[in-house]
Amino acid sequence: MFSLIQVRYRVLQMIDASGPIGRRVLIDSLQLSEREVRNETALLKEQNLIEMTQKGMISTEYGRVILEQLKPLFQELSGLKAKETTLSSILGINKVIIVPGDLETDHSVSTLLGKEAVTLLMDLAKKNNDVAVTGGSSVAALANHLSPVKSLNTLRFIAARGSIGEELENQANTLVAEFANKCKATYRTLYFPEYLSEQAYELMLEEPKVKEMLEIYDNIDLVIHGIGTAKEMATRRNTSSEIIDLLKTSKAVGEAFGYYFNESGQIVYRINTIGIQLEQVKSSPNIIAIAGGANKAKALNAYFKNAPKQTVLITDEACANRIIEGL
Repeated sequence: MFSLIQVRYRVLQMIDASGPIGRRVLIDSLQLSEREVRNETALLKEQNLIEMTQKGMISTEYGRVILEQLKPLFQELSGLKAKETTLSSILGINKVIIVPGDLETDHSVSTLLGKEAVTLLMDLAKKNNDVAVTGGSSVAALANHLSPVKSLNTLRFIAARGSIGEELENQANTLVAEFANKCKATYRTLYFPEYLSEQAYELMLEEPKVKEMLEIYDNIDLVIHGIGTAKEMATRRNTSSEIIDLLKTSKAVGEAFGYYFNESGQIVYRINTIGIQLEQVKSSPNIIAIAGGANKAKALNAYFKNAPKQTVLITDEACANRIIEGL
């Protein structure tokens, strides 16, 4: 049962991450009654933590300061801090950040994941760093929280993979351009199909532009990536029925960077891609992985069996609970 301070924090957090936002979204996302939302938002307005606009409610600068100050207390009271410690130990990685909710059933959780990722990026990024970015909706969620602040405007965003069969707005090439535009930074795209035949792959490796990109990947400063379920990623890639059968037979559950993993973390299949390779990711000093939803638990658990230990995972409580409880 949430305490009053936890409810108030969650309302302010959602308004800050998703604003301008209406009461109905808060009711649905936080599963509060209309009366509760009306009372809490009225109180937050009285305290100058939020303001009402024609488009909806937004947080004030004072509200954002208070939110940041209350964050450690909320993480402690809600049990998220303890779960972060437990999950990082289970996965054997540097750090875990958990946001409340379940992305599988509530897409507004992606705004919280995106905001945490940008906050972490601002902490980790150094002047003139190259930042590799994969595609996907979780990574795309960073865009709404990026701005041309000093810690981000010297970065160069690098597409970590070519085009796959997903929506154009979530492809790596689109995202690096959008991220750079938001930060007033620079970017490099990779306009090659992500999936190539063995022969085409070998030929492409001899292309000067490809060699240049591979050299950038070898020295990448920071990687931002998602993690998908094997089924989801095979579908998005319009994978042949032959390969889908292979993935089923080998019991693939997760995917990252074109590598498919079984529950033991073994690579059971990989596609020929010009994008960043797992070994190049492992050599990067800073890695941010973003994935949420209870349905992603097996995929995350599989990937992190052999993932780089310096990774910081940003996930939601539903996914964390599923892994902590042993799936």
